[in-house]
Formats: sequence, C-alpha cells, structure tokens
Amino acid sequence: MVDIDDAGKAEVARPSESRRDPEWLRDRLSEWIKHHEGEDAAVTEVTIPESNGMSSETILAKARWGGVERDIVVRVAPQADSDPVFPSYNLDGQFRLIEYVRANCDIPLPTLWWSEPSDAALGAPFFVMDRVNGEVPPDVMPYNFGSWVSEATPEQRNQMMRDSVRVLAQIHAAPAPADLVSHPEPGETALAAHLRRLREFYDWAAEGRAGSPLIERAFAWAEENLPATEDAVLTWGDARIGNIMYRDFTPVAVLDWEMATVGPRELDIAWMIFLHRFFQDLAAMAGMDGLPDFLRRDDVATEYLQQTGYRPTDLDFYTTYAALIHAVIMFRIQCRAIHFGQAQEPADPDEMILHRPTLEAMLNGTYWGQVK
Repeated sequence: MVDIDDAGKAEVARPSESRRDPEWLRDRLSEWIKHHEGEDAAVTEVTIPESNGMSSETILAKARWGGVERDIVVRVAPQADSDPVFPSYNLDGQFRLIEYVRANCDIPLPTLWWSEPSDAALGAPFFVMDRVNGEVPPDVMPYNFGSWVSEATPEQRNQMMRDSVRVLAQIHAAPAPADLVSHPEPGETALAAHLRRLREFYDWAAEGRAGSPLIERAFAWAEENLPATEDAVLTWGDARIGNIMYRDFTPVAVLDWEMATVGPRELDIAWMIFLHRFFQDLAAMAGMDGLPDFLRRDDVATEYLQQTGYRPTDLDFYTTYAALIHAVIMFRIQCRAIHFGQAQEPADPDEMILHRPTLEAMLNGTYWGQVK
C-alpha cells in the first residue's frame, strides 16, 4: 500500500503559480486587445489558477469589447526558463486545428477569438478563447478518489462514458487535415510514425541522464508487436475525460489538442481506457475502491462499436502502448522536478514511473487478467 499523497507525484513539476504578474498581464492584455478591438476594449481582471497546466499556462480574465462583458481564457506557451515538458510548442497551430475541428466535426469547443504567434505582448505566443462554464474531472486528487464524478449515480457515469466515447467517434469521422498535424513519412504507417516520434521525444528527455530500463523494454516490446494497420484517422491524442468539460455529465467543451495527430483510432480509445486505469490502480494502491465499474475496457470498446460500426482491435497492444506513452511523459515530468529541486534523482530510474507495476504487468501479459 502507498501513501495517498503518492497520487499527486505526477503533479510535482506542475507550476504552482505563474511567473507573470497579474497586473502586468492585465495591462499588457488590455493594450493588445485595444489594438484589435479599439480604445473602448479593456481587460479588467486577471486570475491565474492555483493548478496550472504542465505544457502551457492558462490565464483567466474578464474583458470588455464591443460593449459586451466577457469571460475569457488565455493559453500561453511556456517560457524557455521553465524547462518545458515538450521540446517545442505551436499554439498558433493548435488554434488553427481547433478552428478546423469546429468546421469539420460536431463536438463542443470553446469559441476562439485570436491567436498571437509572436512573443511581443506577453513574452510568449498565446491564443484567446471564451471561458466555458462546466466541471472537469480533477486530476489532483484524482476524480475516483472522491469528486463529483465518484458521487454521481452509475446511470450518470454511464451517460458520461457514452457521451465521451461519442466525442472520439466524431473526431475520428472528420477528415484528417493535411497540414495541421504530423503525418507519416513515405513508406511509413501512421502508427509506426507515432512510435518513432515517441522514441525521439524520449531520447530528448533522457539526454544526459540515466534512462529507464523499463521504458527501453517497453519500446522493444512495442516495435516487436506493432500491429500492421494502415488506419490513419484524425486522433485527439490526449483523449481523456480530464480534458473534457461537462455540464450535467454531458460534454460542453473538448480541450487540449497539442497531442493531436493521425493514427489508428485505437490510440484515442486505449488512451481513454488507460488513463482511467492509471487512476484506478492508484486508488487500489491507496486502499480505496475508486470507480472499478467506470470506463471499463470492454464497455468503452462496445460503446464505440455501437456508435460507429467499427470494432476496436488489438487493445492489449494499444493499452500497453498507452502505458508506455504515459511512462515517457511521466519520466520527462520527473526530470523537470529534479531540475527544479522538487525531487531527488532516484537510484533506480524506473522509480520515476508511478505506474511501473501496471506497465510491467502489461508487458508480461498478466495485467488484464487481474482486473475485475
């Protein structure tokens, strides 16, 4: 059994506060919005959430233009001295991708206003969108440890599962854009390209330090067991309920598109399944019941089949691959924590992977047999 606080280890490198002063932000955003909407426009208030994103910064603001008071969200690229999670960021690309998805897909998305690709105004690129009212399943503490999700009825959670799978189905039905997401190289499948890019990201994250033997083993397993599929639909990438805002258990905003690409639809399906299993395994380690009846693998796959007519395949591979992706991201996040003195370098690099037992069991083919 682990201490319940271990559930927050993945968040240790998440910025607890902005490096930017709220009053400075308000003045700079006001000046910037006046340039776009005229002298009557203004930003009247800026709030920086206590828990911010690990890959970009979220700023909440109240603004006025066109005689209308508005609640807005400003997504700002990370500053170079924050040792960003990913080697590069393209917020303008995300902005244009969200516009594309809105035009080609019937899913709820925030209204977008502007994208600013230069760093002149705030010291980093950013984009502006409307703030949507709703609830997001929390990561800290995880929603299955006690939240509005765990307090819901089984029927409400089942509705939440169905509607969340519908989001995936609708994204996958949209035509993949030619220039807004990464595509495979000639002679390469989309899945092989995804694995190659993940390997490149891990090599960058591990440069100059001891790598993880478990991650290396998982890469070898993935290369050996890679399904021979030509499937290449638009995938959301970070397809988890923690990136969906809900109202009455129905999605009202689909957020965070930085991991979008083309690939097999199972990438999204398995990611949604695995991220719940990640939290569920943490609950079990902490001696808690969690939500074992929520987002079960067979339920999600069956719901996807009913909605689309497509039966997800090779889910043993894709859920294990999802665990590998998550391991690489967690490894990078812990590297940041070590860099900022928030954590010590472990003697065993595999200790940087909180779901180490899960990934090991998946690689051994024993994980799903023990899941009730």
